[in-house]
Amino acid sequence: MNPNSMTPVDWAKRPILEKYADFSGRAPRPELWWYMLALVVAYIVASIIESILGVHRMIAGMYGPLTTLLWLATIVPSLAVGVRRLHDVNKPGWWVLLPLIPECLMIVMALTTAGAVAAGGGFAAAAGGLAITGLLGLITLIGAIVLIVFYVMPGAPGDNRYGPNPYGIGPDGTAVPAE
Repeated sequence: MNPNSMTPVDWAKRPILEKYADFSGRAPRPELWWYMLALVVAYIVASIIESILGVHRMIAGMYGPLTTLLWLATIVPSLAVGVRRLHDVNKPGWWVLLPLIPECLMIVMALTTAGAVAAGGGFAAAAGGLAITGLLGLITLIGAIVLIVFYVMPGAPGDNRYGPNPYGIGPDGTAVPAE
């Protein structure tokens, strides 16, 4: 399908139906942002359905079965479209892990702190653990902001080391700049 004639619905479904686990190549801005918008709408709808059915806190006291299944079904295409978007701005796909690594460490630290407090560690254990958890949270936020900046940048014009321009060749025979 010609990227210049795709509708927002086409852009939104492309990461799931056509490029589910494709981490190579490039994804222009519309592919990422229309997919993310569709994902937010799907999560809102799933959450409303779970609330109506009364199952919105079944899993770990925080998540419902529909949102959990939606997350499991979309984690791979979400990472893939993020990696391809980074490729479009000529960045390595590993940048997608920038906010994820400190977030995972933050979760581990929070659980460790909760365990220390529950074991009778007192204020000292809680204060130290909370300080480190807060610092990791700040690092996660900074990483997410950097990633968003990369996502909103225009793609590299012409071909780059990750593949051809997603918009191809223009009518005059020159490369169409990635938007």
